[in-house]
Amino acid sequence: MRGLAFALAPLLLLVMLAMLASLLGFAVLKLAGDVLPLAKVVSKITLVLLLLSVFPLKKYLQLSWKELGFAPCPQFIGQVGKGFALSLATLLPVLLILYLLHVHVWDDSRVWTWQIFIGKALLALLLAMLIAVGEELLFRGLLLSGLRRQMPLFAAMFASSLYYAALHFLKSSTPVAYADISPFSGLPLLAEAFANWLNPAIVSAFIALFAVGLFLAVLRSFTGQGLGWSIGCHAGWVWQIKLSRDLCNVNLQADSVYLVNTYYDGVIGPLVAVWLTSVLIGYGLYACYMRSR
Repeated sequence: MRGLAFALAPLLLLVMLAMLASLLGFAVLKLAGDVLPLAKVVSKITLVLLLLSVFPLKKYLQLSWKELGFAPCPQFIGQVGKGFALSLATLLPVLLILYLLHVHVWDDSRVWTWQIFIGKALLALLLAMLIAVGEELLFRGLLLSGLRRQMPLFAAMFASSLYYAALHFLKSSTPVAYADISPFSGLPLLAEAFANWLNPAIVSAFIALFAVGLFLAVLRSFTGQGLGWSIGCHAGWVWQIKLSRDLCNVNLQADSVYLVNTYYDGVIGPLVAVWLTSVLIGYGLYACYMRSR
């Protein structure tokens, strides 16, 4: 029972931070003017608050950086590089299959030069690293390490992966006119964002992102202080997806378009879910075989 209560604590924290973000979003727009939609401002502030919460929660839970998964610097850098290489081995085959099946088609409306491509690739890599460091520190660092103190490892990996997948769909799209915003305008947006978890259009992407989270949790947990592995792999996946979306469009008329979730990003979907689940099952069978020797 205590483990269940601890597993639900992050949800309560998320709700509280989202409500605080809705109030801060109103204040930001009143100071900055009509620069962004309220929903987007609230979403970004929520993410920032979640990342900032890592530091007080780390202290409260008395977790060391080692317990969060950080190896000594040279080893950590090596892990990031190996994780990035693993991301190429695990996602490039998926992208190739989607291209061969004409689910992804080359965007010939754009003109590319090597200078433009390299610039795009470097910018995508920088953004991918920022996303990976933040999300891995939060989900495979703080959340997974905290949950492991109260429940078995596999239950902690399951719960952290569930939160990881769910956070990607905490979205609202209803516009609020700048003249109509008030300190409480963000609350209906929050209700819409949480209700989006019940949207049937997200199901295949949610399952795929759960598989992604589980893969990264296994990678972090079974490589010792392996947060560098999950950061590198996560960054590599994000980088490839960003480049793929720059280079290709999703062909909604393709016979195999069901392999991706077009509501989400046109890459994540049933193919990714099946592929990563197969890899995890293969790894589990291999690990059992090695222990039995």
